[in-house]
Amino acid sequence: MNLAIFDLDNTLLAGDSDYLWGRFLCERGIVDPELYEAANQRFYEAYKQGTLDIDAFLRFSLAPLALHSVEQLNAWHAEFMRELIEPIILPQSIELIEKHRARGDYPLIITATNAFVTEPIARRLGVRDILATQPEMQDGRYTGHYLGTPTFQQGKIKALHDWTQAQGAAFEKTWFYSDSRNDLPLLEQVTHPVAVDADPVLTAEAARRGWPHISLR
Repeated sequence: MNLAIFDLDNTLLAGDSDYLWGRFLCERGIVDPELYEAANQRFYEAYKQGTLDIDAFLRFSLAPLALHSVEQLNAWHAEFMRELIEPIILPQSIELIEKHRARGDYPLIITATNAFVTEPIARRLGVRDILATQPEMQDGRYTGHYLGTPTFQQGKIKALHDWTQAQGAAFEKTWFYSDSRNDLPLLEQVTHPVAVDADPVLTAEAARRGWPHISLR
């Protein structure tokens, strides 16, 4: 069997779900709009520049989850999906996933964005399996912390290794589709790396290495 791996934000989506969740919290007044938006923007710029401190960012982005019940968070997330995610779902992304599935490849999403935000998005895209940073829960509530290694940069390689070991399956060919320089470590590990609407650093690397560069927009 072959494996088709997809990054989520700015790859399958025409936007960043992590950043947009922060914007949603600000627009609803769930967090302090001025302070939170400034920090959210600062972290997002660091991500795009490849300099993100993932631990600091996760402490920031997971903190609001600890302040509200899961029921309330899920209700907000449903609104978030309708208002901010549905408009950035790319039809060509769903077509690409289905193209791989039709020829027998197993689809998998791997994203640094936390599982609370991204698991419903993966379901909407028709992908059952997603590897995402896991928020910690205790007694039915989020704690504001995360479990294990974040699925970011080298952490994506670890998460994929652990997942394939758990599946007990050997994949002959592996595709990975991504837009970001942060995914170069995993792109170097697969048999078929593909840049998708890539940032300038990944665009240059794809050209240098002869990797395909496609657009889903």
